[in-house]
Amino acid sequence: MPTGAELADAVPEPAREICRVLARAGKRGWVVGGCVRDLLRGRPVADWDICTDALPHELQRLFPRTIPTGIEHGTVTVLMNRQPFEVTTLRGEGAYGDGRRPGSVTFLTDIDADLARRDFTVNAIALDPLTAALADPFDGQGDLARGVIRAVGEPRARFSEDGLRVLRAARFVSTLEGTLDPATEAAIGETLGTFRKVSPERVRDEWMKTMKARAPSASFEVMRRTGILSVTCPELLESVGHEQNRWHAFDVWGHAMSCLDACEGGPVLRLAALLHDIGKPRTRAFSDKTQDYTFFDHERVGARMCDAILGRLRFSNDERQRVVELVKHHLICYDDSWSDAAVRRWIRRVGQELTGDLWALARADAQAKGRPVDEELATLERLVGRVEGVLAAGQALTVRALAVDGHDLMRELGMRPGRQLGETLEALLQAVLDDPTANERERLLALARARLAPG
Repeated sequence: MPTGAELADAVPEPAREICRVLARAGKRGWVVGGCVRDLLRGRPVADWDICTDALPHELQRLFPRTIPTGIEHGTVTVLMNRQPFEVTTLRGEGAYGDGRRPGSVTFLTDIDADLARRDFTVNAIALDPLTAALADPFDGQGDLARGVIRAVGEPRARFSEDGLRVLRAARFVSTLEGTLDPATEAAIGETLGTFRKVSPERVRDEWMKTMKARAPSASFEVMRRTGILSVTCPELLESVGHEQNRWHAFDVWGHAMSCLDACEGGPVLRLAALLHDIGKPRTRAFSDKTQDYTFFDHERVGARMCDAILGRLRFSNDERQRVVELVKHHLICYDDSWSDAAVRRWIRRVGQELTGDLWALARADAQAKGRPVDEELATLERLVGRVEGVLAAGQALTVRALAVDGHDLMRELGMRPGRQLGETLEALLQAVLDDPTANERERLLALARARLAPG
């Protein structure tokens, strides 16, 4: 691990200047928490938090530009070189009546006492950037080196104070690529009552942070083992032990975890990977087949379940819609017998804006089956090539891309706004999907006239 001097050199100058101002006033400043943890790991630091033995009113006097962000809890935002830094007075905390925040705080002067209130040992490390001295009373550096996530002090006390900490413990298993200390993990199930008080928005945020890890499945395995998922998403637990078809080596849960890790993309796409087969335990294999495609029950049911789950967890409408559409269309039953028209109709059904994410999900879905899938992946790549060819050709795939619109039909054919107009435009699109050369104004008007002719 880097030395204290190397760590101090990595602290940005504005943060060091804040500590210098404090030192000139006879006070001390430390960078603390996640930023020190990330420095020790050699990772980029997103936010720099500073703690001090100066009181909030002293901070406002020492620095000309401050914002009383959370002054009742000792936090003042200091603007240094136009950059905001949260500076918090060392503190002890009273009881957590709401399972999220302390009802009262007591300002302190002892850095070790302040670190004692923090969640995990790897986050209970402070660095004085002026002296390069590290305060690490709970051996956070040792736990970091061993890859252990351990609560500060008594785990049940830490988790009973702030219900979100159990979910953070699960997240850190993936994002820090570590393991949970046994006593820390054992305390999670005993404190789920406090976790139930955590807002859905907080749960959503932790899920999305988890999705940025190299292997998010480790966190969801912790959530399953400890009962966290029974609170946040019991639907996922239905997949544990549920048999897959003969093409899979895993149960539905194991396949979802493997797919989640294999999926290459952002958090929303990985969310779809986590939930893509959530409808399987509630459905039979498939229900019906149309001209070109097999529609599977578990896709339809899973899409509805995803919409409910993501709504409950307060995901945005855009995120919900994206995941729902990916789950609805994730199973691609393509073979080389598809006609060009069938490929165009498939793009029309799925939506061309979805295809990039759909390819990534389909690749991960195949790779997560636990068996050789080279032939399946090769087939998928042939479809990718055909779809890209259609898109590159600029062929009409939506009503809006037709050479006529509703105004043309009303003006030329005397049609009125309403259902018939919409059905006529859709029929014209189907004709163009079958034959792209039909997308000419006069040909489409002729087709529309023929469709509207009596008898």
